[in-house]
Amino acid sequence: MSDIAKIVGQRIRNYRMSKGWSQETLAELSDFHPTYIGQVERGEKNATIESLEKISKALNVPLSRLFEKLGAQEEGTRNIPLECYEFLSEKTKKEQEQLYRLLLEMEKYKKN
Repeated sequence: MSDIAKIVGQRIRNYRMSKGWSQETLAELSDFHPTYIGQVERGEKNATIESLEKISKALNVPLSRLFEKLGAQEEGTRNIPLECYEFLSEKTKKEQEQLYRLLLEMEKYKKN
């Protein structure tokens, strides 16, 4: 599968896990089989827009959020902002807030 399918699948997994849901729970809420959810999360299935919309609604996440920051990246280069976004998105809301406060403190230290 394409890198986009893998990235979108990982984002779905991150949102699901941040809610503490199993694949079975997401499957039930989005009216899919748990096997299908697993395949989408691993990037093995190329989900349709309609399927992704059902999954995003079940997660209560705007469909557009699954596609944020995707785009052409020069081969062989790292996209650090995207890596940070992916890292943060897999954390709970509380962990995200703690990490953000830590970054703000580091920024203050840098200015002194």
